[in-house]
Amino acid sequence: MEMTELELIIEAILFASGDSVSLSKLADIIECDAETVKNAVDTLTEKYNYYTRGFQILKLEDSYQMATRNDYAEYVQRLTEPRVRRPLSVSAMEVLAVISYKQPVTRQQIEQIRGVNCDYAVTRLLEKGLIEEKGRLDVPGRPVLFGTTEEFLRCFGISSLKDLPELEGLQLEPFRDKGTIAYQQTLDV
Repeated sequence: MEMTELELIIEAILFASGDSVSLSKLADIIECDAETVKNAVDTLTEKYNYYTRGFQILKLEDSYQMATRNDYAEYVQRLTEPRVRRPLSVSAMEVLAVISYKQPVTRQQIEQIRGVNCDYAVTRLLEKGLIEEKGRLDVPGRPVLFGTTEEFLRCFGISSLKDLPELEGLQLEPFRDKGTIAYQQTLDV
């Protein structure tokens, strides 16, 4: 298959999908090896960037998605009905930070790090699609393990969890709580 034809096929699949499509699924659909498909996607991405198209290809972990370029987002928003976006609360952001850096993590582990109940924040993050259940921990009670989603990557404009900022200065410091000594994580800024 000629490279130009392969690029057109990939472009059509990503456009029609609307959601992200994994590299392995693209390769299966096209009946081509993953490395060739990856090279074609990279070439398409370079072309879109060179010609400054109104859209781009986002890389989300091992998947790709066609999306509007940020420069033109306000015009596309005019097309759709405006949605009221409520920002995340401070507690929800804290819970999301814990999950993104420690995943997969249980609700109890999040609460141990934060020192407070996180039920409401976890529920809100699940509703917004920023986190999801990633399985269950193999201990009595089988608590749910949480991790971030592709929506999390999209919202924060990163292609992989590896792109999260490093947590320099993270250390454990003792604190007293109801007569016991526990440890809390603090970040030197």
